[in-house]
Amino acid sequence: MLQRRQFIKTSGLAAAIAMSPFAQSLLEQFSKKKKTLGVQLFTIPRMADNDLKGTLKLLSEIGYREVEFFGPYPFSAPETIEGWKPLAAQLGFKRNAFYGYSLAEVKSMLADFGLKTPSMHLDLTTFRKNLKATLDAVAPLGVKYLALPALQDINDRRNLDDYKRLCDEFNRFGEQMSSYGMAFTYHNHGFEHADMGGVKPMDFLLQNTHPKNVKFELDIFWMAAAGADPKDFLARYPGRFKLMHIKDASEPVRFKGDGGTPDQWMAVFSKMADPGTGVFDIAGILKAAKKSGVEHFLLERDLTPTPVETLKNSYVNLMGM
Repeated sequence: MLQRRQFIKTSGLAAAIAMSPFAQSLLEQFSKKKKTLGVQLFTIPRMADNDLKGTLKLLSEIGYREVEFFGPYPFSAPETIEGWKPLAAQLGFKRNAFYGYSLAEVKSMLADFGLKTPSMHLDLTTFRKNLKATLDAVAPLGVKYLALPALQDINDRRNLDDYKRLCDEFNRFGEQMSSYGMAFTYHNHGFEHADMGGVKPMDFLLQNTHPKNVKFELDIFWMAAAGADPKDFLARYPGRFKLMHIKDASEPVRFKGDGGTPDQWMAVFSKMADPGTGVFDIAGILKAAKKSGVEHFLLERDLTPTPVETLKNSYVNLMGM
């Protein structure tokens, strides 16, 4: 729980952002002294689905300056689009990105609201089958990092030989993307810390991919759920992590197994919390991230049940650290 003084401070600032006529001045002061924050839209997917323009406007008004999209997209592999439909229906999503807008319209909206999209999530099938079309499509948005959010298919990660093949693929993707000024990026999801003959796949990926063309997006919740320490990885691999997903945990969290299946991910969703309201040392992790070379800090409280409150409270808490 927050200490009483911290609670008063953050709740008061949240109210100021929501209500005060001096809110813009307050946000400008924060921006001068602190970091640029962004939001992964999987935090608020239904808001984006229902009203992308209104959602981007709200993010800008709160003070966020970066947005990370998740797919599928019009240029995603056909099997990815088809495979997403059952889950989208289960989650109540009506449309895929970009929610009925063209890329040109999305670019215009981002500019209108002072937002940038330095990164986007892309599935492995599309990386493998439709990478050039994807790069051509997203280049006008100024994207620097295309991130693989998870290795969904267990057949891609059964053993270290599989991870060796993945490293080779990631290096090829990164080399192809480099001509567009982009880097392939891998987002951890927990299973990379399960021991394989004395080797942790997360270390293997970091040690066997090209530092220039292959970067990493560190999700602190999933790393902690696997029993690993984000600050340790940031210290041991400076320059490799360029993006960070930030969320807190209401209590210490660990997977029941190796973290390798969606049911294990879903089982801990209820323990996610707004940054600064849980048990993680968010301030310490952010300090370590800056020292390590992280450039983009993104709120991602997956499918938050309180979208507006999460956006406002997280912004205040993070900017106050």
